[in-house]
Amino acid sequence: MAKVDNIVVTGKSGAGKQPRIDVLVDRYGLEQLSTGNIFRSYLGAFKKLDSGLAPEKFWDEASGWFVDDSAISAELEPFCEKAGVPVDDAVLGLKAARFVDAGLFVPDRITNALFEAAFRAKGGRGLVLDGYPRTAAQAEFLLQLTQDMGTKLDLVLLVDNEDDLIVQRTVGRRICPKCGRVYHVEYKPPKDGKYCHDCGVEVIQRSDDTEEKIRTRLREFAEKTAPAIELLRKAGIPYVEVPGNLPVFTDEAVRESVLGKVEPILG
Repeated sequence: MAKVDNIVVTGKSGAGKQPRIDVLVDRYGLEQLSTGNIFRSYLGAFKKLDSGLAPEKFWDEASGWFVDDSAISAELEPFCEKAGVPVDDAVLGLKAARFVDAGLFVPDRITNALFEAAFRAKGGRGLVLDGYPRTAAQAEFLLQLTQDMGTKLDLVLLVDNEDDLIVQRTVGRRICPKCGRVYHVEYKPPKDGKYCHDCGVEVIQRSDDTEEKIRTRLREFAEKTAPAIELLRKAGIPYVEVPGNLPVFTDEAVRESVLGKVEPILG
C-alpha cells in the first residue's frame, strides 16, 4: 500500500463526511484532524486560565486587529503558569474567543494560525483534514504550508449530497457528548434510540442542527468552500467524488463506495 501523507475530505455540512473519514482512517492508518476540535482545544486553553481578561482588551480599534502578541503573552503568562497552559496556545485561544463568543466569522488569518499549530504538532503527515480548507485563502495557505514542511496533499475527496437530503439527514443527527460518535435517528440509531453504543451516555442534538442554520451553511459552502476545492484541483491535487446518499446505507456499502474511488489513485 502506498504511503499516504494527507487527505482532504470536504462536502456540504451534513453530507455524510464522517463515515467516509472513518473508512480512510481505517484503511490507510491515518488520524482525523478536525477544525472543530482544533477550535475547541484552543478556546478551552484560554478559558482554562480563568483570568477574567476579556479578548476585547487586546483589540486595537485603530488597526482593526489585536495588539502585538508579546503584549498579550505578558498579561496571560502568570495565569498560564498557574493553569499549566502553554502561552502560545492561550494567545491563539484568546484571539479565536474574541470572534466565537460574539458569534462572528473567524477571520482566515486566525483559522490558519490555529490549523498550522495543530498541523505542525502532528508532523504534517498521516492526517485526514476535516473542515479545512473552507475558503480559497485557506486553500492557498494549506498549499504553501505543505510545501514549506516538505509534505503533500494526496487527495481531495468530496462527499456529494443533495441539499434537501442533507436537511433531512442533519435534523435527525445526534452526537454523543462524551466520545463524539455520530448517530442518526433513522439511518444509524443510538441504543434504545437514546444512548451511545460505545459509552452509554445519552446522545444530544447540536444546537445548530436546525433547518434554518443548515440552509445558511449550505449557502456558505457554495460561496466559500466550492472555490477552495477548485483551487486545490487547479493546483494538481487528485480529486474524487463519492455519494453521500446510498441505496443501502451499511458500513460495507460506505467502505466500497469510498475505496472504489480512492484506491485507483492511492493504491
